[in-house]
Amino acid sequence: MARENEDYKNVLNESAYTFADGAPIAKLQRKEGYIGADRVAGPDFMEHMFRDTADGQASHYFYGSSQKTLDALKEKLLNKYPGIDIRGMYSPPFRALSPEEDAADVERINAAEADIVWIGLGAPKQEKWMLAHKDKVKGVMMGVGAGFDFHAGTIKRAPEWLQKIGFEWLYRLFQDPKRLFSRYFVTNTKFFCYLLRDLTMKHR
Repeated sequence: MARENEDYKNVLNESAYTFADGAPIAKLQRKEGYIGADRVAGPDFMEHMFRDTADGQASHYFYGSSQKTLDALKEKLLNKYPGIDIRGMYSPPFRALSPEEDAADVERINAAEADIVWIGLGAPKQEKWMLAHKDKVKGVMMGVGAGFDFHAGTIKRAPEWLQKIGFEWLYRLFQDPKRLFSRYFVTNTKFFCYLLRDLTMKHR
């Protein structure tokens, strides 16, 4: 996506950290000399953060997804980590916001004074949103895509063995083929075409 979209590439380059949420990307990084580079799936990263802050040493705010998912997420987290500090949750409308609505969202987030602000708007919307609000929102923003749904239980993750061999995407495709076909087959095909071209040019 970033290869064909200059704006999105700039958005990613402006982030403090960008994790490889895909086995092929992580493998390519290792091949390029980034020793220890590994896939960091959003839901796994979230789980580590929830566990490490279960004593309330860091607070959380969740922005994105649907209200149904947020309600389920809150219930699951409080049951699993009773000491976790959830400062707030908000599901924005699934449309472009007016300047007044956007300002109200920022005010709501900042009023919660959370240390970590999880953004679950899906790519590339969430990355663009975080860049546009990096000087407005207090706290560390982390974009995690469908991570809210996985932890809420509204979307089931692939079995661990499929995750380990890099085929979680295939499991998700079978769950929601209409929405994910273009993302996985079209985008993945483009990725491997670009990769093949780069490798060919590199070895000339």
